[in-house]
Amino acid sequence: MHLIIKGKNMELSESLKDYVERKIGKLDRYLPSIDETRVELSTQKAKSSQDRQVVQVTMRSNNTILRAEERNADMFAAIDAVRDKLQRQIKRFKEKPVRVRARAQAAAAAQAAALEEETSPHIVRTKRFAVTAMTEEEAIEQMELLGHDFFIFFNPGADSINVLYRRRDGNYGLLQPELA
Repeated sequence: MHLIIKGKNMELSESLKDYVERKIGKLDRYLPSIDETRVELSTQKAKSSQDRQVVQVTMRSNNTILRAEERNADMFAAIDAVRDKLQRQIKRFKEKPVRVRARAQAAAAAQAAALEEETSPHIVRTKRFAVTAMTEEEAIEQMELLGHDFFIFFNPGADSINVLYRRRDGNYGLLQPELA
């Protein structure tokens, strides 16, 4: 596993790098096919001091992307929390049936690459990606696996591109566009 550690708005100490390597580096025991893991540690300005230290981890494994983010007042506690979250995601990923996983991998890789770009008030980049056909249930599973709030997929039942999103009440919404 190739581990990349980056700091944003902060200085990375050797002890912090060693801690990340010890904690996040052990995740390849649970999923040996991990190719690359990116860890971004940052300090952000927030009203609450509990949310200032942010750890984002993106793991790539055989065209599948696992992603987790945690915020805490203590960087070491945030690293532990993100490790626990990734362990749960890996467990869910390994329990998914192989046939469902195969269809969702291509769409997940393309969508995650598009979602990694930071958003701004105007369009600064356009991405194109292949959309894989999947059912609404498979799209929900893939969205949960990535930890995102929305997911774009081709719905063969509606014969169109759909957008699945998480509502504030915990349920899901489905956007089915129609030409006017």
